[in-house]
Amino acid sequence: MKKLLLIVLICSVGQLLAQEPFKRTMKLMGSRFDITVVAKDPIEGEEYINLAVSEITRIEKLISSWDPNSQTSEINKNAGVKPVKVDAELFNLIQRGIGISTLTDGAFDISYASMDNIWKFDGSMTKMPEETTIKASVSKVGYQNILLNKEDHTVFLKLKGMKIGFGAIGKGYAADKAKELLISKGVVAGIINASGDMNTWGKQPNGDSWQVAITNPMDKNKVFALLPLDNGAVVTSGNYEKYVTFNNTRYTHIIDPRSGYPATGIVSVTVFAPKAELADALATSVFVMGKEVGLNRIEQLPKVECIIIDDLGTIITSKNIQINK
Repeated sequence: MKKLLLIVLICSVGQLLAQEPFKRTMKLMGSRFDITVVAKDPIEGEEYINLAVSEITRIEKLISSWDPNSQTSEINKNAGVKPVKVDAELFNLIQRGIGISTLTDGAFDISYASMDNIWKFDGSMTKMPEETTIKASVSKVGYQNILLNKEDHTVFLKLKGMKIGFGAIGKGYAADKAKELLISKGVVAGIINASGDMNTWGKQPNGDSWQVAITNPMDKNKVFALLPLDNGAVVTSGNYEKYVTFNNTRYTHIIDPRSGYPATGIVSVTVFAPKAELADALATSVFVMGKEVGLNRIEQLPKVECIIIDDLGTIITSKNIQINK
């Protein structure tokens, strides 16, 4: 899923105060990370950022399905064969993933990694895949087939060829853990921006809230919303660039893991939540569930809000969102 640019506006007045923001941009987990911390001097700022980088790297080693030595890869290699004992941290992440799958009726599913890659969004597709091919592509997807043993901390994928992956929540989880670590070390304020999975805490040195500017998916050079973010996460995801059109219907690159068909009708979803992991998973889910069901599900969750833009450019918001344009 393409992450839209979230611009953080940092007031320059902070440079004159006792503490100031220090920022570093780098590539981690295969994506761009922008880490900002408020510290007393550049040396302290660099130390804090290094701590965050180490934590994000640690998590990547734990959850990466590309690393043949990771516990996630071990689970996938033993699908249909035997349960695999894993660290409590990974077990709990998988357990939460299954919880979100239940909450979204399977619109979110960490076993999406089992899907066959039959849809192409590079311009090479000339016709819809056959219905039987689409159905077969998701035959091994299903969170119900992930069996957890809480006593032994084992994970077992029932079907041979089944796989789990954390592409939809991994960066959000890493941002949450980096934030948690920095707070424990006494960092009073900062931002972890993991390619659009943004997590903040504290305030700017001048006492103002961090301001998040969300770009308009119909025109990436324009900002349509400016929202304060004091201690929470926001994820903005869009699919307006990767799609195919058949029979006057635009099919996006976000696939419904239950049916194998791409999502339709939405071009952008922004979700605000206490944690980036949750916001990330819900942003994906809303695309799949659609405007009405997605908005209804969001409004049932405490401390969670969303902004949806449909393919006609209409902006739909949950009840507690106030947009300052």
